[in-house]
Amino acid sequence: MYRKLLFSASILFGTLCAVAQTNGSNSPYSRYGYGLQNDQAQGFNKGMAGLAYGLTDAKQLNFKNPASYASIDSLTLIFDIGFSLQYASLEQNGAKKNANNSSIDYIMAGMRLAPNLGLSIGMMPYTTIGYNMNTTTKFMQPTGEVTQTETYQGDGGLHEVFVGLGYRPWKNLSVGANAGYLWGSMENSVYASYDNNNISARRRLYAADIRTYKLDFGVQYHQRINRNNTLVLGATYGFGHEVNRPAFYIDQRITSNQGSVGDTTRIANAFELPHTFGVGAAWNHRGRLRVGMDYTLQLWDGCRTPELINNNYQVTTNSFQNSHTFTLGGEYVPRPNSPYWHQQIRYRFGLSMSTPYTKVNGMEGPRRYSASLGVGIPIRNAWSNRSVVNISAQYERVEPKFSGMITENYFRLCLGMTFNEMWFSKWKVR
Repeated sequence: MYRKLLFSASILFGTLCAVAQTNGSNSPYSRYGYGLQNDQAQGFNKGMAGLAYGLTDAKQLNFKNPASYASIDSLTLIFDIGFSLQYASLEQNGAKKNANNSSIDYIMAGMRLAPNLGLSIGMMPYTTIGYNMNTTTKFMQPTGEVTQTETYQGDGGLHEVFVGLGYRPWKNLSVGANAGYLWGSMENSVYASYDNNNISARRRLYAADIRTYKLDFGVQYHQRINRNNTLVLGATYGFGHEVNRPAFYIDQRITSNQGSVGDTTRIANAFELPHTFGVGAAWNHRGRLRVGMDYTLQLWDGCRTPELINNNYQVTTNSFQNSHTFTLGGEYVPRPNSPYWHQQIRYRFGLSMSTPYTKVNGMEGPRRYSASLGVGIPIRNAWSNRSVVNISAQYERVEPKFSGMITENYFRLCLGMTFNEMWFSKWKVR
């Protein structure tokens, strides 16, 4: 048993570097705050637009509500990994730009430790920063017209590695927690150059390294309505706190002889994470149909972040706003216990809408609307029939509230592989 656990852990953490180096963003909006937030969905619920709080499954891990770990099957070790391909189309004032990228979305493993007690470990992105864009403006000087080109670049993001436990103290009630370590770097730069050699180029760099903890708690309550129907209520809470890490602002003037002069400003204790609340419900009919709704509230308003205000780099509490996410999704399987694999295919759908946590130039940022479809295809072999390949397609539109801002359209193809093998079948389960 322990050799198999060690082997799985080595595979899991051997891929952490690869996950940490992936970047799944092409959005200029990722320059604000911590970057674009990851939905932290997995292969099985990406096809349901990230629906999670009321979902529980003996053969599937559900990171978004750690109380679900209490339902992990006693005979298996679950290993789950996900990938995605993304096509992006960005438009502003009639100008268009397309971009493609791929990423590793998550990797995790889970098992039952004891009756009614489940364990999960893993890693996934928390935020992503990734963009490269140019703007050109013209202005007059005594010597004539001057063209200024500004290049905006950003890279980095935050990643979370975690260990979670789920426990069922009573028949209908499960509780759980994820304890995570959050880390990563954030770099945003603006480089201004001119077609007049008498004007020095200017480079402004905003940088920070984040190292902190993250705590999330969950609860699920199962209520059997009748013989064929069950209702699961779920709730989560993410602990908000100050992040005792500095931020740096470097302002450089680049002279004609390729030298540079400038200043560096350091701000201590510049960041803060929000309190996060989630509630949801899922209705299960005969194990064939699951339909649910989720709501997530992130209390970003008043959280600390560094910002350049009137050429003064300082901590502000006015750059963020509370974020709301609404999710509707479901899953249908024709015959869960059928001997024929094609009748065990899971068909999924989902819709979601979220408001931004960041402000753009002091105004509310764009809202995100998404629609998802997916399938869960069972894998049968000589050892198990519990593994699943999860495939989903998602369309997302980023719609600005004000004219002149960038509109974004994304199409994502996601692949999740859940290996669920009966490694512990020789053990007697009491």
